Amino acid sequence: MSLRSVYLDYSATTPLDPLVQEAMEPYLKQDFGNPSSVHQWGQTVRRAIDAARDTVAENIGCHPSEIYFTSGGTEANNTALLGVLLKARERGRDHLITTAIEHHAVLDCARFAEGVLGFRVTYLPVDRYGQVSPEAIVEAITDKTALVSVMHANNEIGTIQDVTQMARIAREKGVYFHCDAVQTWGQLPLNVDDLGVDLLTLSAHKIYGPKGVGALYVRKGVPFLPWLHGGQQEREKRAGTENVSGIIGMGKAVELLPTWRGTEAERWVGLRDSFIADLCQAIPGLHLNGHPAKRLPNNINVSFPKTDGETLLLHLDLHGIAASSGSACASGSIEPSHVLLALGLPLTLAQSAVRFSLGRQTTVEDIHYTFNVLTDFAK
Repeated sequence: MSLRSVYLDYSATTPLDPLVQEAMEPYLKQDFGNPSSVHQWGQTVRRAIDAARDTVAENIGCHPSEIYFTSGGTEANNTALLGVLLKARERGRDHLITTAIEHHAVLDCARFAEGVLGFRVTYLPVDRYGQVSPEAIVEAITDKTALVSVMHANNEIGTIQDVTQMARIAREKGVYFHCDAVQTWGQLPLNVDDLGVDLLTLSAHKIYGPKGVGALYVRKGVPFLPWLHGGQQEREKRAGTENVSGIIGMGKAVELLPTWRGTEAERWVGLRDSFIADLCQAIPGLHLNGHPAKRLPNNINVSFPKTDGETLLLHLDLHGIAASSGSACASGSIEPSHVLLALGLPLTLAQSAVRFSLGRQTTVEDIHYTFNVLTDFAK
């Protein structure tokens, strides 16, 4: 078996599209002005940022004034939760509802709001597939609830939530709804009105854009307090000199998104389903984590019965294959995934899980090679 290089960790990050890099380069060199400056160098950059904002807004069906650029998905999630909660406390609402399987950018922020700032937080459970019951949201909402935050699809197991129904429930109760859509943007069409959300988190590096830049959609009329102070950038909602080249890159990545998302997602489903079926047939006791059908097109998360995940990842890496045992932000931790434990998996299965995530460069040959490496080791 010849050694080859196979990257199957696209849910962690994606490579920069060459056309995105090309669009960014002028703003790293000649167009270097500060967009807050009134002179031509600054205004040239300001116009480019405004154009990128227009592109992002058009892609998700909102007004450009509802888009706020951030340093990434983590900052956008923190801004959404803390910004809405702090403002809501002024009118006597101090309760947040989220789920047990959110990304740490939401969960850790919720715990900070709970433990340090004194907010009350309800962490909703999920079923064995990782789905949240809309009825649980109905039961959890009180007259003190300020915000519900549920991710569109889980970054580890790929399970897709019925965000539209949940957002409708929240709206009927007079509660704002936030959705972390970082994982779905590059795989599913997003429209904020179709989803019914009030706040939406996006990140560039999951759609072949640069790292270190993201965006938060905030529906007009949703009150929130900024938590970065020191400047008038982003209409006084996010202080700090803008990451100009990153924002331009994000705009270009979004411009390119419709040219590949639909066809690639369809291709990934075929590769995903055949890979899962072949693994299940070849490895007795293999366990698929997440919903069998309502999952991201590129996501495969499986637990192996006779080895632990870290050992298997090392074996894969020695054979040139990149995969993940959970979210990239938790790499190095010996603790089992909080997502898998929330599904009710036994500790042994939670510790033996590996996530494979497909991307634009993934080929049939990559999948075949990975299958052979896995079955040689993990049967």
